[in-house]
Amino acid sequence: MTSFAKIALAAALVATVGAASAAPTVFSSVGGAPTGVNKWNLDGDMPQGTDLSSVVVTPNAAFVTGGANGIYAAPFLSGDNGVGFGAGGTDQADGADTTRYLTTGSTNANSNAKITINFSADQFYFGLLWGSVDAFNTMEFFNNGLSVGSLNGTNVTPAATGNQGQAGTYYVNIDLAEGFDSVVFKSTNYAFEFDNIAWSANRAVPEPGSLALLGLGLAGLGFARRRRAA
Repeated sequence: MTSFAKIALAAALVATVGAASAAPTVFSSVGGAPTGVNKWNLDGDMPQGTDLSSVVVTPNAAFVTGGANGIYAAPFLSGDNGVGFGAGGTDQADGADTTRYLTTGSTNANSNAKITINFSADQFYFGLLWGSVDAFNTMEFFNNGLSVGSLNGTNVTPAATGNQGQAGTYYVNIDLAEGFDSVVFKSTNYAFEFDNIAWSANRAVPEPGSLALLGLGLAGLGFARRRRAA
C-alpha cells in the first residue's frame, strides 16, 4: 500500500476523569488537504487574513530545504498530495519536496527541540504533509495551554519506520471535536519533517467516496486527561 492510499482511521476516546474532548478522526486521502481550508506550503511569509498567528521554532528545529544525512529528509510528494500547495495555489509536482519545510530536530539532542504553530482563534481541523513517518514523531493539540489530544506516527501507519521515499510520506488530515489554538510537534530522535500545512475553524472530512475505511478503535491516540503544556 502506498503512502497516499485512501485510508480513514477513527480513534476511540480514552475516557478519564476531567476529559471532555471527543475522539479525533485521522485520515489520509489521495487529494491531500480537503477543499475550502486554509493552506500554506511554508515558503515565504505566513499568509495574511487567516487565524494563523505564529510559527515558533526552538533550538534544534528549523526551516530547511533538501536533506542532511541522519538529520532530516524532505517529504515526498505523490498521488496529488501537493494539490493547491504550489505558487499561487497551483499544484506541486510529484517527487521529493524541493521547497522549504520544517524539521523538529531531536529532543534527545536538545530537550527543548520542538515546533509550535499558534492560532488566534479555535480551529477544528489541521492537515500536514508528514514526511518519513516515524513512531517517535508526536503531535499534541492545546487549547489555552491545556492538552486536548495527541498522536504519534503509529497512529498514521503501523509501518512508521522513517521510509524516506513515496511509501513513507502521508498527507494527514485531523478533525477534532474540541477546538485547539496551538499544535506542538516533537520527536525524540531525528526527526519529524513536515510541509504543506492546512487548517480550518470547521471540520473538514473529505467526501465519503474518496475514503476506504481500514480501521477503528485506535485508542493509542492518547486522548486522555487534559494537562498543561510543558
